Amino acid sequence: MAKKEANFDLYIYDLLQDAQIDATAQGSSVPEINKALKTASKRQTGKVGAPEYVAVVKDYALVMEDKPERAYICLKDENDDIAQTKEATEKYAVNGAVFYAKKIAKETSYKKVFAFGNAGDRKHHIIQPMFVSDHECKYLSEVATFENFNEDNIDDYYKLEVLGETPPGDIELNDILKKAKELHEYLRNYGSLGEDEKPLVVSAILLALREQKHSGFSLESLTGDTLQGAMDGDKLYTQLENSLKAAKVQPDVKLNQILSQFMLIKNRPKLNEVHKDLKKTPLRFFAEYLNKNIFHAVISNAAEDFLGRFYGEFVSYSGGDGQALGVVLTPRHITELFCDLVNIKPEDVVLDPCCGTGGFLVSAMHRMLRDAKDNNERKLIKQKRINGIEDREDMFAIATTNMILRGDGQSNLHCGDFFKFKTADLQLYGGGVTVGFMNPPYSQAKDKATAHLSELCFIRQLLNSITTGGRCAVIVPVSAMIGKTKEDKEVKKEILKSHTLEGVISLNKNTFYRIGTVPCAAVFTAGEPHPKDKIVKFINFEDDGFEVKKHLGLVETERAKDRKSYLLDCWRSKISDAPSNFMVETIIEDTDEWIHSFYYYNDEIPTEEDFMNSIADYLTFEFNMITHERKYLFEEAKNA
Repeated sequence: MAKKEANFDLYIYDLLQDAQIDATAQGSSVPEINKALKTASKRQTGKVGAPEYVAVVKDYALVMEDKPERAYICLKDENDDIAQTKEATEKYAVNGAVFYAKKIAKETSYKKVFAFGNAGDRKHHIIQPMFVSDHECKYLSEVATFENFNEDNIDDYYKLEVLGETPPGDIELNDILKKAKELHEYLRNYGSLGEDEKPLVVSAILLALREQKHSGFSLESLTGDTLQGAMDGDKLYTQLENSLKAAKVQPDVKLNQILSQFMLIKNRPKLNEVHKDLKKTPLRFFAEYLNKNIFHAVISNAAEDFLGRFYGEFVSYSGGDGQALGVVLTPRHITELFCDLVNIKPEDVVLDPCCGTGGFLVSAMHRMLRDAKDNNERKLIKQKRINGIEDREDMFAIATTNMILRGDGQSNLHCGDFFKFKTADLQLYGGGVTVGFMNPPYSQAKDKATAHLSELCFIRQLLNSITTGGRCAVIVPVSAMIGKTKEDKEVKKEILKSHTLEGVISLNKNTFYRIGTVPCAAVFTAGEPHPKDKIVKFINFEDDGFEVKKHLGLVETERAKDRKSYLLDCWRSKISDAPSNFMVETIIEDTDEWIHSFYYYNDEIPTEEDFMNSIADYLTFEFNMITHERKYLFEEAKNA
């Protein structure tokens, strides 16, 4: 075996190990598979066949065939099928793997076989999976890791990719969006509520519903009384006030600030009058709907920010885009990715100074609680280690509701302008902030007078609010990392004087579907000046495995786990030689554009086939010019 192929074989083995797949080289530890391979020579002589690796995961078999050149990935016949001639199975990776897979499917009890043709080297390669059974051979999308094929994921992958079933996540998302649409219609038709009022009414009712367990509150008590103080809105308001006090929302000014946002359920006559069609008040109808369809999902401590999802849907159905004040809510897969990028731990103290509905805080708390060692640590996480600031009073009330419903203890959220808080005070939150997350308001810096509201200024302020050595991850428009204005260039310089840029990840253009913002994620270490020789990672993660689907928006496909796994392997330096079209590692200047495209260079050596194609293209061009009486172009070039 050539050294180049041996190195690539080891790379494939490492990927299998990373995915926790136990593979055997040149055979199988399963007797019946080993028996089938005894007559499975790729040369088709009836002698022993020796695939690079064979693995068994549940009731699936995995078989690998490697080649050192990408040109030998696959050969098809005249019918566009995988050729199975002796030359094809011996010389081409996919063909050889499929040959082995067919043998296994035919002669063993393993009827579901994934065949992998792997070709190239560590840096530039193709991993092409195929599904093979005793009656089909199906092409699947290329992968970068084997994450989809371990015990945790292989059944879902098989159902999605091979059987074509609807992903459970799509079903769940579709159900959420359906309920959001229904509820939006009810709130509009029966309550005549405005765009910003709908999520406040939902939050108020959810807080009141929490008291069903704590104080015995019952929806049967909402009888549509017309006496002042006994109306349905009065009863719900009393319960939500009890809920806030039970959560120890302090001081009183903060409590009153939140309660003021919920006064509309008491003061809006239409919500408290019995509707002729409903035969009950709209408030009771909304409460019954939420109790049946939403409440238990919200309090489940799931990673999904349901209130944020509903807020976004209400805005979209109301004809708005959520950007009037730069509001762009962060999708769950991004908030979860940020937890991975900073390697969040239960002992961390988190601050999001532009928390919106609380999406980052929800994901951080969910991850920290999952990894906590005991109930005492979980209590500390809820009471002290999750902190947020939100400027908009309505959004602040929603975020507070969100966190209280998840049992976050004292609800460490503050309403106010982030820039008016002293960074020295913020650093001390929870005993010392170690992690900062942020999706700041976008496009607020319109001119010199508002230049202090740029995304870079928000980043600088957050970094100054984190203890030395703390980690910070932000999601901002790509334009922020370019920094074209004089003011932004100065802020970039100041950031590097006091803090370290670890990397910038270009994200899917549809991350904020329907918004139109092209985002990137930037990760920093706070309080440590950026060394001049610091190697920074710039990653192109636009192909993240999420796609826009009709009526659903941006949804996760089967490729998302694989793409995220590869990203994190590169981020954590498990993979240090990724192709430059995915990752560039380089030193930086404050005057640079901190995005992948600025540093990208093509490091791929052209193949002989590429060279011949270029020559052919040139000769075709020259022939066309000559036939059009433009031979002089080439004569001038030769005489130059």
